[in-house]
Amino acid sequence: MTDLQKYSFKRGMNQVPMGNVQEVRLKIMDVLGIKTRAAYHYRLQGKIIPLVNEYDAITEIFHEYGITDIWGE
Repeated sequence: MTDLQKYSFKRGMNQVPMGNVQEVRLKIMDVLGIKTRAAYHYRLQGKIIPLVNEYDAITEIFHEYGITDIWGE
């Protein structure tokens, strides 16, 4: 796994039920303060390494849905 892959949260997103994908995406965008889908996809793919507080916030969002295996592709 490359450094960038370990900061991707694709693994977590792939476990979100289809009916909740948009809700989770919007929560993540809100907590990260991003406005565009392009910026979201850079984060999703791990191209931007999250700050510690961002990492914790993303993890907490996934935990709300019972998802604990989040990071990586």
